[in-house]
Amino acid sequence: MCFKTCLLIDDNYIDNFVTRKIIEGSNFAESIIVVRSAPEAINSLRDGLVTPDVIFLDVRMPLMSGFEFLEEYDKIDINKDDIKIFMLSSSLDPMDMRKSADNKYITQFIHKPLTQKALEELCP
Repeated sequence: MCFKTCLLIDDNYIDNFVTRKIIEGSNFAESIIVVRSAPEAINSLRDGLVTPDVIFLDVRMPLMSGFEFLEEYDKIDINKDDIKIFMLSSSLDPMDMRKSADNKYITQFIHKPLTQKALEELCP
């Protein structure tokens, strides 16, 4: 296994289903936790309910976007050194890719759908 715990943050049920199946079919993570809103993810991280070592984060979500999640993530007091965050999005907006590249927490921007090949390339 590449990672112990994967946190998937995406409001789209179908995308979550597909991404989860791809991760489950690989040796990428021992466990997968799916949350359908960024505020729920922030609360789970802040309260210590989830301690992921990898996060897949959607860009465009209601309530709180992926970038707004990152602003809140920056404020919470957890050890972020060992957490890799991958922006997983169907967005083709060059601004989203630029903002992602400029964010200190984002390891890489990945276009949906996630593939087995992409997962293999993400393993350390």
